[in-house]
Amino acid sequence: MSERKVLNKYYPPDFDPSKIPKLKLPKDRQYVVRLMAPFNMRCKTCGEYIYKGKKFNARKETVQNELYMGLPIFRFYIKCTRCLAEITFKTDPENTDYAMEHGATRNFQAEKFVEEEEKRVQQEREEEELNNPMKVLENRTKDSKMEMEVLETLQELKELNQRQAQVDFEGMIDRYRELERVEKEREKEEDERETKEMLERAFVKRLRDSDSDSEEESNSLMSKTTSEDKPTDILTTDKTSEDTSAAGVKRAKLESWEKSVGTLGGRGARGSLVVRKKAATGNKPVVESTSSASTSQTDSKVPSANSSSVPQPVITQNGSSSLSLLGAYSDSDNNDSD
Repeated sequence: MSERKVLNKYYPPDFDPSKIPKLKLPKDRQYVVRLMAPFNMRCKTCGEYIYKGKKFNARKETVQNELYMGLPIFRFYIKCTRCLAEITFKTDPENTDYAMEHGATRNFQAEKFVEEEEKRVQQEREEEELNNPMKVLENRTKDSKMEMEVLETLQELKELNQRQAQVDFEGMIDRYRELERVEKEREKEEDERETKEMLERAFVKRLRDSDSDSEEESNSLMSKTTSEDKPTDILTTDKTSEDTSAAGVKRAKLESWEKSVGTLGGRGARGSLVVRKKAATGNKPVVESTSSASTSQTDSKVPSANSSSVPQPVITQNGSSSLSLLGAYSDSDNNDSD
């Protein structure tokens, strides 16, 4: 690859560059260069606008008999993109800019026009001051007056800046942030309070619902218990009530029996139970034992199940009951048999 690109040329030992003939080229020779439009312009022929940065294949030449501090000035030839009219402009090293020659007009040159006007006014003033001393005094008075106005304006601006500087912007921002923080806390407290109230209302409602549910459950359980009672429970209840009533009747009858018969522990009862036996062979009195009395007493204290059918004992004239007399009669028969 290095053989294809030769960078060094061979110069023979007897090479003399002065022997090479020089080309005689004209001084106004033109070169074709590629450039961009240096400013906005408008074609005078067709009115087409050519904007800054538009690329052209331009012809370049050196301007004859024009130099600026030894620097040459170049001229460029371009053609309009619409009507192909020739437009020329040249360099302006004095103002570090380009100057339009012919074929178009330059747009947006207000700043340049202002600068040119200021330069013209300054030049006219200098010319007047050279020939008229009174004009110099007037110009100085005007300048001093203008300076005083400028100083007053500056003083006013300084005072205004000082008034603004006395304002504590940091303090204002801090107060604003404090107010914002207090507002946020208040909103947060209100939100918490509302949330708490909502939770309390929900809790109370839940308690009410739970109470109503418990009442319904208890009612349902009671109804279920009532519905689940066996048919035989009625009979059991009736039997229990009958037993209770029978026991009460028995107790009442027992009390009435004791009142009618009396107790056997007293002396009067024993006296009533002792009966004189008739002497069959002799006049020996026989005293009846108290075993029969105790037996009758036991029988009287434990009534049978059908006690309601037993008739009330009959009291005799001597104060003894018919039951005791019956016992005495049985004992007398036994003794007779013996």
